[in-house]
Amino acid sequence: MSIGFTRSSPAREKADVWVLSGVNLGRLGTRETGVYGLGTYQELEDVVRATAAELGVVVDVRQTDDETEMIHYLHDAADAGVAVVLNPGAWSHYSYALRDACAALTGPLVEVHLSQTAAREQFRHHSVISEVARGTITGLGFDSYRLALRAAAALLA
Repeated sequence: MSIGFTRSSPAREKADVWVLSGVNLGRLGTRETGVYGLGTYQELEDVVRATAAELGVVVDVRQTDDETEMIHYLHDAADAGVAVVLNPGAWSHYSYALRDACAALTGPLVEVHLSQTAAREQFRHHSVISEVARGTITGLGFDSYRLALRAAAALLA
């Protein structure tokens, strides 16, 4: 007998750019506010949607704390050929599985971080994701996402 795993993606509007946020980003506003600020994830999502509207691009915004789910998002993005703005959170520093899923993307990848990772703990100074990204924007809070979305839209043009 074989046991299989079947995954079905929810129906979504065709998007130009997928904005994917990883582990612990859903805790914005309450998690390490001295580093990440008081803005909530919902407020970040609102900023992303407003920026997308200004740019005339359609975004699909997702957040997960599950590494497997994030990898599935990236596989789906590769199949769709969309640009990706990705904040992998702590996975940036050690997840080779996530890095390999990013390397398989068919559209441009922009890595984004709210905090300035190079000014934080030593283990945060290296990102395995940066090696396969077209660019990385860090340290500008919510503006990091605004700029990353602008960069992704420009790379699509």
